[in-house]
Amino acid sequence: MHAHISERRGDLAALCRRYGVARLEVFGSAARGEDFNPARSDADFLVTFDPVKRNDLAAFFDFKEALEALLGRPVDLLERGAIEASRTTSAAAAYSSEAEAVYG
Repeated sequence: MHAHISERRGDLAALCRRYGVARLEVFGSAARGEDFNPARSDADFLVTFDPVKRNDLAAFFDFKEALEALLGRPVDLLERGAIEASRTTSAAAAYSSEAEAVYG
């Protein structure tokens, strides 16, 4: 995990609790760290919301905006359940194989 993400784990955990996130995982260059460019890379996350606490589209977009504000960069946010249910199982396997837990 790139230091830009790792150094903010406490703040990320606070956001997760605030927005009803059960699990947050980073993937892509932000997870690999080596090809992440702090000046121009976005951050890619998989999210799983706690269905009892939050389960609506507004929570998804509010959480995405909060992540972008915290990290100071664009965020690609994917819901893990939607990826796993997609017909593109190779994409789901690729995301899951490199995903690293940040919270939950």
